[in-house]
Amino acid sequence: MMTPEQAQGLAAFLLPGTESEHKITAKLLAALPEDKLDYTLGTKGRSAKDLAWHIVTSELWFLNSIAAGEFSQGQPPEAPATAAAMKAAYESGFAEAVAKVQALGGEQLAKPVNFYNVYNLPAVAYLQFNLSHAIHHRGQLAMMLRAMDAHVPSIYGGSADEPFMG
Repeated sequence: MMTPEQAQGLAAFLLPGTESEHKITAKLLAALPEDKLDYTLGTKGRSAKDLAWHIVTSELWFLNSIAAGEFSQGQPPEAPATAAAMKAAYESGFAEAVAKVQALGGEQLAKPVNFYNVYNLPAVAYLQFNLSHAIHHRGQLAMMLRAMDAHVPSIYGGSADEPFMG
């Protein structure tokens, strides 16, 4: 089990990373060309629009679920028609969701939360799941941007379109 103090320490470590990764995700969403939202890689891949919306809705779902202390199954809202609207929903939804998590006390962060009978971890541990999930799909989106010959922003260093400026 995790103590409330340990949970608060882990949250203090993971939340700044969550906010930092949010900025990178927002840059990728802003780089998505409006005229290429239907772009897919292969026959089994999601469209760029579906992938971008999955990133947005799952990140907000993870944060809101952590804050609520439970993971409930539900359908994400319908994707907006434009990349700009997806980014706007992400920006406003993120600010609200991360504030809820930041407001949690140590007891709430340490409380075990069932994740579909697969995991039963302290609520704070799901912040790392959220980060890993977002980073994974963001990598897919960055690859799609390159394949569609769109601007690929810097992520953890320079890209061919945004050189590293140390």
